[in-house]
Parts: sequence; C-alpha cells; structure tokens
Amino acid sequence: MLPHQTDFLELLLRFEVLRFGEFTLKSGRRSPYFVNAGQLRTGAAIAALGAAYAAHVRHHGLRCDMVFGPSYKGVPLAVATAIALAQGGSDVGYGFDRKQAKDHGEGGVFVGTAPAPGMHVVVVDDVITSGQSIREAVELVRGAAPDVVVSGVVVAIDRQERGRGERTTAHELHSELGLAVHPLLRIEDVVTWLHGRAPDGRVLVDDARAAAIRAHLAEHGERSGGA
Repeated sequence: MLPHQTDFLELLLRFEVLRFGEFTLKSGRRSPYFVNAGQLRTGAAIAALGAAYAAHVRHHGLRCDMVFGPSYKGVPLAVATAIALAQGGSDVGYGFDRKQAKDHGEGGVFVGTAPAPGMHVVVVDDVITSGQSIREAVELVRGAAPDVVVSGVVVAIDRQERGRGERTTAHELHSELGLAVHPLLRIEDVVTWLHGRAPDGRVLVDDARAAAIRAHLAEHGERSGGA
C-alpha cells in the first residue's frame, strides 16, 4: 500500500472504525468485520480523513472543481476533502444534497456549491457495499447542469462483495456509470497488510481471522467468470 493508505488504515484502527469479530450487518448478513465511519468524530480525526481522501484524489489525477458528498454520511467527507485539497493548493468547491428539495429561500436540492455547466466533480462516500448511494449521487450531479463530468468516485473501503449479479459492486458501477471507483482500501488489501502484524501491540488479524474474512469474500465476493 502507498504511504497515505497505510496512514489511513492506522487511522481507522486507532479510532476503531474498522473492527474484527462477528457482526450482523443492516442487510442481515453476518460479517467477520465491521466498518463504522461515525467513529471519526473529532476535529483531528476528520482532518486526517480529509487528508487521506485528498491524497487519493491527487494520486489518481482526478480533475476536480467540486467535491460532492451524498447526505448524510458524505457531508463531512466532502467538507474535509475540500479543506485538505485547499491546503494542498487546490481550492475547490464542495456540496451535498438535501434529502428533500427546499421550496423557499434559495431553494433547490444542493447545499454549498452546486454543479455548474462543464464542471468536473469528484463524488466521495464511505463504504461501498450495494452502491445505491453512489448511483443516486452520480445521477443527481450529472443531471444538475449541462456537461457536468463526474471524474471519479473515492470511497474509504471497498468490501469487494457482489452487487446485483456475479460481479463486485465496484465493477458494476464502472460498467453502468462509465466511471471508476477508487477505494482508499480494499478489504483484501487490509487483510494482507494486517495479517500477523501488531500495529498497536495486538495481532488484529491472525491466521483464523484472515481465513474467516477470505471465506466471507469467497462466499459473497465476485464469482469466477464475473470479471
């Protein structure tokens, strides 16, 4: 992994955003790990999060006039990423959507910067599982003004699980939307990097845990021939 990715993983572990054990997800599926970005709830934590996203935007050379985060989890991501980009010399807009369009005052569904004609927008989100929030965000941004270009999507973690068919959600989004999803971390990379290591004095991913996560991927990840 690149330095900004290992820094990001250490951030997730330090604030217990990424935890290992036995968890029941919202879908009802059992998982050997859990991701809760809501744990990043201090100024220092959200600043480090924004720095990681901004570093990933720069690493992939994504053209960016605006950072868009879907409400509600994407709001602090968009703000923190825009701040970090500005600190690196790229002062860009940020925006997010209202859950319900405002019919008074300035009106509309966008808060902050709204996509303008010809603008290049980077969409940020937390964890990619079903991809529904990303689909909705891209549709909203592209429909906001003529010739708006979504340069790419940056997410914290790709669970690498199947979407609606045999392929992973990231592959489906690339095929459907014609743009790349750039995860800061894939769960497979996390397991490989952490296996046997003790970043805080404890081995978080031992042989048994690594095997459990890989078995989960084998069951719920992309099936052979789906790529």
